[in-house]
Amino acid sequence: MSLPLRAYRVLDLTNVLSGPFCCHQLAHLGADVVKVENRKGGDLARQLGADPELVKRSMGISYLAQNAGKRSITIDFKHPQGKALFLKLVATADALVENFRPGVMQRLGIGYEDLLQVNPRLVYCAISGFGQDGPLRDRPAYDQIIQGMSGVMSITGAPDTAPYRVGYPVADTVGGLTAAFAVAAALADTQRTGGIFLDVSMLESTMVAMGWAMSNQLIAGKEPQPMGNENITASPSGTFKTGSGLLNISANKQEQFEALCNALGLPEIYRDPRFFERHARLQNRYLLRDALECGLASRSADEWCEILNAVDVPSGPVYSVSQALAQPQIAERGMVGTFRNVAGVDRDLQLVRTGIKVNGVAPAVSIPPRTLGADSRQVLEELGLAESEIDALFTAQAI
Repeated sequence: MSLPLRAYRVLDLTNVLSGPFCCHQLAHLGADVVKVENRKGGDLARQLGADPELVKRSMGISYLAQNAGKRSITIDFKHPQGKALFLKLVATADALVENFRPGVMQRLGIGYEDLLQVNPRLVYCAISGFGQDGPLRDRPAYDQIIQGMSGVMSITGAPDTAPYRVGYPVADTVGGLTAAFAVAAALADTQRTGGIFLDVSMLESTMVAMGWAMSNQLIAGKEPQPMGNENITASPSGTFKTGSGLLNISANKQEQFEALCNALGLPEIYRDPRFFERHARLQNRYLLRDALECGLASRSADEWCEILNAVDVPSGPVYSVSQALAQPQIAERGMVGTFRNVAGVDRDLQLVRTGIKVNGVAPAVSIPPRTLGADSRQVLEELGLAESEIDALFTAQAI
């Protein structure tokens, strides 16, 4: 399969999630991603995850999740020979992604302006919690900090339970996706004559992803509130109890609402003045919920899912992660890839890919997540270094 980023090399200097997730997307789109790690432990994510044995091997699950398709090389930026080697590597790259705190790369003498001296067309992407300027630029930031400061937590949960954090690192992930989009866009600019500096703020990326909530505040002056599993824009739209299991129903249009009531054998509900038109349903959403759940109690969530989708009422069961992965839909589209007998893990490894198909095929990378520095020698040979030179760098502990 011909992938759109196959002609580009990306240096991944990132740790944990936002940056690794960014470069994971780029690798699946064909980029040659070289992960540059420090020689004393590498990516912190190698020490994170639910399997203690893999953590001991510096192959923690958190690392495995976002680093397939990348080669690993270790370099000590503070060592003169290591720094010189890194500059040689930068000269071969099209893009570089880092997620250090603002100023760290400059202090090491390898900031954007320094790297332009060896690669005038470099796409340099810096991901940080708050951005490269502003009063909070120097603050450390983790996903939960950003979730709280972006407003995400304030609207997550029910009125009596909020604020809640989203159950996965949404700010890190959205920041990584934003960075991947920015890098791909910069690489696509065939008219560009020089380098480009991409400043990605996790805080801003997360707030941008909250579009409707932000616009309700900015345009209508209405502070968004936590609504549990209810949909702010429509009713009935949310999570409903059935005779067995929970069912998400999105009857957002009038015809969908009427079809729902008819399927339940309760046409009197849509004739009721309290529910007859859209605004009335929003005002009486909880009364409407109670009435619908009386009808839904006669069958299971899976049964209702089939019945309702057959009459064009969007609905779906509420799954656990294991149930979600077991769906035939996921297997059919090839979203989960398998690597056999992975070095450092010593067993087969299943990992999610992307949500993209290219010409009908799900992009797949050819190499699994690598042990620390596994590809140092190969990458250095590609740079033209002789075996004796590489051995000397290892001896000097520059790599």
